[in-house]
Amino acid sequence: MNLQQRTIGSSPSELRAAILDLKPYLRRAFFFALIGALLILVPTLYMFEVYGRVVNSRNHMTLAMLTLGVLLAYVVMEVLDWARSETLREAGSVFDRRMAPRVFQAMYETNLRRLGQASAQPMNDLRTLRDFFPHPVVGAVMESPVSLVFMVILFLANPLLGWFAVAGAVVQVLLAWFNERATNPPLVQANRAAIGAQHYIDGALRNAEVIEAMGMLKHIHRLWMDKQRDFLNLQAQASDKGGAFQAGSKFLQTVMGSALLGLGAWLVLQNTLAGGAGMMIVASVLGGRMLAPLVMAVSQWRAVVNLRDAWRRLDGMLSTVPEPDENMPLPAPKGHLTVEGVVATAPGSSAPILRGVTFALSPGEVLGVVGPSASGKSTLARLLVGLWPSMGGKVRLDGVDVFSWNKQELGPSLGYLPQGVELLEGTLAENIARFGEIDRTKVEAAAKLVGLHDFILSLPSGYDSSVGRDGAILSGGQRQRVALARALYSEPVFVVLDEPNSSLDEAGDRALLNAIAHMKARGTTFVVMTHRMSVLGVVDKMLVLREGVQHAFGSRDEVLAALNPASQQASEQTQASAAATLTTLAAPAA
Repeated sequence: MNLQQRTIGSSPSELRAAILDLKPYLRRAFFFALIGALLILVPTLYMFEVYGRVVNSRNHMTLAMLTLGVLLAYVVMEVLDWARSETLREAGSVFDRRMAPRVFQAMYETNLRRLGQASAQPMNDLRTLRDFFPHPVVGAVMESPVSLVFMVILFLANPLLGWFAVAGAVVQVLLAWFNERATNPPLVQANRAAIGAQHYIDGALRNAEVIEAMGMLKHIHRLWMDKQRDFLNLQAQASDKGGAFQAGSKFLQTVMGSALLGLGAWLVLQNTLAGGAGMMIVASVLGGRMLAPLVMAVSQWRAVVNLRDAWRRLDGMLSTVPEPDENMPLPAPKGHLTVEGVVATAPGSSAPILRGVTFALSPGEVLGVVGPSASGKSTLARLLVGLWPSMGGKVRLDGVDVFSWNKQELGPSLGYLPQGVELLEGTLAENIARFGEIDRTKVEAAAKLVGLHDFILSLPSGYDSSVGRDGAILSGGQRQRVALARALYSEPVFVVLDEPNSSLDEAGDRALLNAIAHMKARGTTFVVMTHRMSVLGVVDKMLVLREGVQHAFGSRDEVLAALNPASQQASEQTQASAAATLTTLAAPAA
């Protein structure tokens, strides 16, 4: 389904389309609910027959057969109720299996593009929708057509009974409407407050070490309790108002039964009730049962509001992040990079971070990107690997727009080390192999390339050692080396490294230079954002950024000379140092 097919008015939303695909399940459940609801008349008919035929005839066999029949009807009712519940539960499971991958992809894209605050709320909303299928409210809605049958019976008995029942139904609808008006605002605010409190505590848990070290727990706890208190107060307001309407709804249902009984008795005295004295009892029962679906809707209104809010949030997210189109498979890139006057902003912002950056690299070239903090180096790194779209210009790899390239297809040919190193919970081998199929030879080759192999072998479980949550069992430098090995796994043709040596010691720095030199010789194109001059020894070209503007680009020596003629001598010394370093590293690289 492409974006054009999802335009307003041309087709239903993804959630609505998923519901429409469940029509076979819903039809079957509706049939079970309808038959089961009609069988509710059986106890009333049983009572009517017992008071009429059995008491008058005093026939034991008639009583026995009627009792057997009503017992069988009870069994059928329970079987139908079970079948309806199971059908709706299966419908919920089918809905979840269809939408869960899509919701996960939309959550991922939302977080990636920074379109909203990252949280598990969309999955909670999906669970709310899934769990509502077998909810009693759904059953009540499916049984509601039977209420019309009960109303027709009351009208046939006497129009006065029918109009009285209609008046009771109208009052129930009004109670539901007032319930909605009174409880919706505090419930919506309570849900928002609950989500805000959850986001706050999630952020606090991610920064537990900082909070503990600097004694911030008391203040953090106080702020969280304030948010939690707001949520509880709003929820209490909604519960108080909803409870009052729920009590009124049940009261009306009870009064309706007695009122219809009394009205039926009066009609019997007037000799105007069709069916005689027994019908006044039937009318009392039917009047109460006719209002049951409305009473259920009012009593479970909070669940209805939660469903509606979950639907709106989820539908809004899926509309904001449409399902990606399927593109024609492309051949693996060779590493020819062109950046054509890119202008970039952070997602959700209009302030430009990069303006008019232009350069090109051939396969096997290494570009060093330097500049002060906030000059746009990390933004450029995200553009180069296709994480962020450019507002103007293009980033192309072998002539193809990197942002639009299917990342599942491009990923094996690309390596990326972000400035903020993140490892996923799993083993060292899984992290290095990018959680795909583990090729031990390639995993060990990547680890050796960054000087991590010996350390890993020293661990009790070797490459099967767990890194812990967020790589907690590793030091900062070790985490950075593992992330570097992940970026270089399977020798990609294009690698972007954002401050790759920020946490490395001298040995790690040498390993990094060794890795770049080794893969450069094999034709890998590198872009390295750095503050350390040591990396410049292996770069071919330099790009200087200042306040998001390209200040200089060219060969390393030309750029250094242009920036400061006095640096020419330093450049020659850098070349000599780099040559000596590469000679030393040649043996390990081989």
